[in-house]
Amino acid sequence: MRDLKNVFQKASGAMLLAFCISFNLQAQKVVSLSGANSPQDDMNPVWIGDNTLLFTRAFHPDNIGGVTDPGDIWMTKKSESGQWQEAVHRADLSTDGYDFSLGLEDYLTLLVYHTGGKRFGIYQYSKFGTDWNFLRQVSMVGLEELSGQVTGRVGSGGNVIFLSGKGKDSKGNEDIYVSEKLGPIEWSKPVNIGASVNTIGQEMSPYYDNKSGELYFSSNMHEGAEGKDIFIAKRMGEGWNNWSKPELWQQISSPGSEVSITFINEEEVVWTSTQNSDGFADLLTFETVVPLEIPEEFVAAAPEPLAPLEKPAKPKKVSIVPIYPSSAVGFPEVKMVEEELEAEENPISWFVVDAKNKTMVPFSISYKLGDATISKNASDSLKLSELAASELKEVKISAEGYFPKSVLLSDIKTGEPTVVLMTKAESGSMILLENVNFKRGTAELEGEDTKASLTELAGFLLENPSMKLRIHGHTDSSGDPGLNKALSLDRAGSVRDFLIEQGVPFESLRISGWGGTRPTASNATETGRSKNRRVELEVER
Repeated sequence: MRDLKNVFQKASGAMLLAFCISFNLQAQKVVSLSGANSPQDDMNPVWIGDNTLLFTRAFHPDNIGGVTDPGDIWMTKKSESGQWQEAVHRADLSTDGYDFSLGLEDYLTLLVYHTGGKRFGIYQYSKFGTDWNFLRQVSMVGLEELSGQVTGRVGSGGNVIFLSGKGKDSKGNEDIYVSEKLGPIEWSKPVNIGASVNTIGQEMSPYYDNKSGELYFSSNMHEGAEGKDIFIAKRMGEGWNNWSKPELWQQISSPGSEVSITFINEEEVVWTSTQNSDGFADLLTFETVVPLEIPEEFVAAAPEPLAPLEKPAKPKKVSIVPIYPSSAVGFPEVKMVEEELEAEENPISWFVVDAKNKTMVPFSISYKLGDATISKNASDSLKLSELAASELKEVKISAEGYFPKSVLLSDIKTGEPTVVLMTKAESGSMILLENVNFKRGTAELEGEDTKASLTELAGFLLENPSMKLRIHGHTDSSGDPGLNKALSLDRAGSVRDFLIEQGVPFESLRISGWGGTRPTASNATETGRSKNRRVELEVER
């Protein structure tokens, strides 16, 4: 039943998407890759020549890990007549974890990223006839530090790998990194390519053309982005942090979210698109070969802000004091004493924006002191030291029509604006329930922070009585899939029950339990597993 529903959703969505794009592109008709698509997520297309396209298919019953498998590698071939054949599962390139192809390192060597079984990292496969044989793991120091939705591609030429993921030095969420080939199986540590390309949003699925120096990637934050769209930046000089201002590739932009592209040749391209950021991805292309309208002129991006200089020495107060005994008759000896004066602290600067369309949002600030709630306007002067002295943990940012956002004091900046992304309370919006915890292995809510967070949510829902929410429960992939699904549903139910106790109408809340089938991070590490154990809210249509 779920598959039938998904087929209908995707079919109707694809028809609407194709209609919208066809209208906008004036007869440049966009079509699905027929046999290459399924009711599940079909993503990360990689063209490897010989009429062959590899891609990742998530949560398919034929995956090695079954319907809980976050992604196996599948293959489709393009016939001489231009028809895409029925997709075939490539078990020889897959594990029971998340797998995607990075492309050809050379004509006979394919690189694949794995997070399943005993394999975590990038591996080489050698071509033998129509089969790929496992060869060995490559060494890339620092790869394990990338989390989030890791994607990537070997740059044309095979000497660089571009990856996207969330690292310690990411500007916000997923950023794009580059690694250079050092030897047959050795690659350099991934390096962030800088603020010309990377933003506080998501930059994902990089594809680099070594010949043109053009980097194609998906972003939800650059100017013109509607959801996620494909942008193009051109390398402007030596090094990997010198790029042009990214330009929106308008030819394949749509109301859906475009996440990844691959070139079949200089005239044909395949990309993935979905009706919204939480929908099901399909592989798309133009029905007939059309001229690709790639920008020809690129302008240098604004220079990346310089790293802050060392803090200047604090001003000092010099005073003269007598040396003991100061009460001696006559003129006692004296000494010079320097006292550091505290530099004046600037008020907190806020940058509060709509996470989807990047527009500034009017907001207010509130926090609790004991039983009292203190409210401040955006224009009110507020200093971090004052908040810290009150032993606060966080403040709440509120905006009309948006879900409130809690900001930890440890995340508030002092020398630059503190960026806060607000999620609009509209149909299809999805937010993570932060500070909501459960007793280990149970659906029992745990901790005062959990109750406080849910109480605030209940207040917001009571102020917006027409809103209907679906509560999604998730676990990591450890243990029995059936038990995980039941636990995730029970946890979503516990959140619903608490909200009902606070006065939220039962009919306004629905629940879903997904177990470990929708991970947001790798299950190969405890850090990743902890991120996957979560509860999310979705505004119902």
